[in-house]
Amino acid sequence: MEVEDWASSTGGTSDSEISVQDSNDGEHCHISGDIPKLQYRSIKSKARWNDELGLAEIVEKKGRMWTTTGIVRGGNIYCSLEETLFLAQEGALQLSDDDNLCLTLEEIYKMVGQRKYGGCWESFQVYRHMKSLGYIVGRHDLPWTIKRVKSDPNSLEGIPEANLMKNRGQEDANSMIELLNSLRINNLRPVFDVYPPNSKFKKSSPGNPSYVLCLLSDHPPSNPEIEDLERHCNGVPLKFCHVDHGRVSYFSFDKVELHILP
Repeated sequence: MEVEDWASSTGGTSDSEISVQDSNDGEHCHISGDIPKLQYRSIKSKARWNDELGLAEIVEKKGRMWTTTGIVRGGNIYCSLEETLFLAQEGALQLSDDDNLCLTLEEIYKMVGQRKYGGCWESFQVYRHMKSLGYIVGRHDLPWTIKRVKSDPNSLEGIPEANLMKNRGQEDANSMIELLNSLRINNLRPVFDVYPPNSKFKKSSPGNPSYVLCLLSDHPPSNPEIEDLERHCNGVPLKFCHVDHGRVSYFSFDKVELHILP
């Protein structure tokens, strides 16, 4: 007989240490309440929001955080909505729309509140907490890079280089749209791949994550759901997280065998 046991995995930290709330504004991170103040930096990166992709394309790169932030497609860096808001809060990123108008922090909050683009408030709060602890975090099932298969040079003869680049760019865009559309906002889903802090981390060869984070609703998952998630993760440890009024809690799942008493 197997009994599945829930165990909190806060790593020995106190409640205050596992909370994503800001020290000055309580448990907020909601549109209707107080929001963290924008931090100002003299040097910041610039990005343009691509609504079709649901990602921010980095158009001016500053700083060293890009070795562990954003996915690379066609030589360009794209940030998820969680990454975009996190960097905007840190004052490290200036986001503009298609008309090159700068978006305010409040406008980015509203984008998160729409629960579009594969993200939501809960996933952002989890992302922000993990990043604040120094972890490397990427969206689950969204590869950091895509390796290209070398084409036959003879097959490219007579095709202008500009057309080749355009076709490759369209392939990258279609690939990202397909992946993002597969990221459903439901009650139970893997959201992030988490890697330990590593100064030698490479997007081209990230290795397996330490674990996959799965976002929970208000109810524990069923046994079949957990088994399905474990199969999906292909042997990578699975952890669960739950957000309640701005506080993030983490759980691990263990199987123990209880002997049948006479």
